Amino acid sequence: MRSAILIIAIALGLASPAVADDPPLSPLPVLTIDPEAISVMGVSSGGYMATQLAVAFPARFHGLGVFAAGPWGCSRGDLSRALGQCMLTRLGPPDLAALAERRDDYQADGLVGPARELADQRVYVWHGEADTTVDPTLGVWLAEQYRTWLADGDAQLKLVLEEGANHGWPVSDREGEVRLADCGEGGGPYLLDCDMDGAGEALTWLYGGLEAPQESPRGMLWTFDQAPFEGGRGFDERGYLFVPKACEEGAECGLVVALHGCEMGRERIDETFVRHSGLNEWAAANALVVLYPQAKSSLPNPRGCWDWWGYAESTWRLAPTHDTRDGRQVRAIMTMIEQLAGLAPPQGPERH
Repeated sequence: MRSAILIIAIALGLASPAVADDPPLSPLPVLTIDPEAISVMGVSSGGYMATQLAVAFPARFHGLGVFAAGPWGCSRGDLSRALGQCMLTRLGPPDLAALAERRDDYQADGLVGPARELADQRVYVWHGEADTTVDPTLGVWLAEQYRTWLADGDAQLKLVLEEGANHGWPVSDREGEVRLADCGEGGGPYLLDCDMDGAGEALTWLYGGLEAPQESPRGMLWTFDQAPFEGGRGFDERGYLFVPKACEEGAECGLVVALHGCEMGRERIDETFVRHSGLNEWAAANALVVLYPQAKSSLPNPRGCWDWWGYAESTWRLAPTHDTRDGRQVRAIMTMIEQLAGLAPPQGPERH
């Protein structure tokens, strides 16, 4: 207990950069989005959250991209398991059979989508083999888990284990635009200088033959008000939205939901992830809108992570349902997607 308090105290003492001259907040707009071209991807805690969204609402998401995270449902609402089995593996590997049973129980109660919808997704999994934050074997376990759910795992899933890469999101050279972390050392801002275009690799796998980015991408990065979605708990007041010029002018576009990792949100690294992940360049060239929800730090979540172990619900619920359609953050992000795309909420099966 004493060590846990010390960890929290140290984490709360980490300085967050001030964000000066923030633009005024606007509501999230409604755009013309192709409902068959929506994907979700994330890194670290954002990778765990991306998988929670994809499993909860499989009919909504054409594709899933996960960087540096482990299997769906891994923590089972237990922080000690999250730390000891889903980041490090000192408690042993995740029990995929128990997780499969968890998903089946959720499905019976209408808390996740049916298996037939999950079977149609395309999945991209990337993990650095030198990851010292989330053990790289966990990425392998995620791929193994998802392969059992897909109609044709070999054709629909791609697993990349990057030799020498640490924990984060791999990018190619940004030509001095922003400070990157050394590929093998990792650390903030968790954009890894691995001479690899992670955004392009993932998007190309999920969407197929894409156009290469242009030198001067045409699009705008908007800031929107997340307050209407605060039912999710742990949200920053601001979120970001990249809109290519064609999408702003009314063209039907795809949608990518991009979820940052711990210590990668606005309050820690300002707009570094939303501007320099490589996603915007690919999005501009291929008529893809990119939604960047933003989490914030709090006492139960000092590093500004997405809720993949139940912190948004554990204070009032013995068995958190953070990884289901009832999860506060899952539901809030889905509400963003539905508003942005002008979609009705997906209809789930009746609960038993």
